[in-house]
Amino acid sequence: MEHILAKISIMLVPALLAITLHEVAHGYIAERLGDPTARLLGRLTLNPFKHLDPIGTVALLFVGFGWARPVPVNFSNLRHPKKDMIWVALAGPLINFSLAILSVLLLKALTFLGGIFSSGTVAAVLQPLSLMAAFSLYINVILAIFNMLPIPPLDGGRVLIGLLPEKQGDFLARFEAFGFVILIFVIFATPVWRVLLQPVISFIVGMMAGSDIYVVVRVVNFLFSH
Repeated sequence: MEHILAKISIMLVPALLAITLHEVAHGYIAERLGDPTARLLGRLTLNPFKHLDPIGTVALLFVGFGWARPVPVNFSNLRHPKKDMIWVALAGPLINFSLAILSVLLLKALTFLGGIFSSGTVAAVLQPLSLMAAFSLYINVILAIFNMLPIPPLDGGRVLIGLLPEKQGDFLARFEAFGFVILIFVIFATPVWRVLLQPVISFIVGMMAGSDIYVVVRVVNFLFSH
C-alpha cells in the first residue's frame, strides 16, 4: 500500500497539470481564433476533473501514456477553419513541450540545491520534488509525442487534415469516429510504440535532461517496473 501511495504522490500533480493545461490550451486558442465553445461549456478551467477521461487517466498512470476528455471545438466557428484547425491542434503538444522545458529547469535547480543540502529536512523535501520534476519531464514529452500521431482525433491527425488538400483532408476526417479503435490497434497490435515512439521519447527526454537523466531513469523504473 505504501508503495502505491508513493507512486501516486509522485505522479498525481504532474499528470493532472500536463493533461489539464493540454486541454485548456486547445480551448484557449480556439476561442482566440473565433470559437467560444469550450468556454461556454465550462471547459476553459484549470479544474482537472473537468478534463479527465477515466480510462485515459488510468492508462496514463499505469501504462505510461494516456489521454484526456477532448475539449469541444466547433471548427466551423473558426475564422479560417482549415488553417486555424492546425493551430488549435498544435496548442496541446506545444504546451506539453513548454511544461517539459520548465520541468527540466526545475529539476536542474533541485539537483543543484540537493548538492548543497545533502542531508537534513531540506534534502528530505528536495528529493520527492526532484522525482516529481523528472516525471513531469517524462510525461509531458510522452503526451506531446503521442498526441502528434497522425491519427484523428489526436492532434497530429487534425494537423494532417488541415495540411492536406480539402478532398484528402475530408476523407481522413471521416476516420475520426473510429480513431480510438484505430489508435488502440496501432499501440497494442503493432510495434509502433516499441519501435518508433519509445526510442523517440527516450532520445528527447535524454537530450533535455542531460546529466540529470539518471533521475528520470530512476523515477520511471520506480513507477513502471513490476
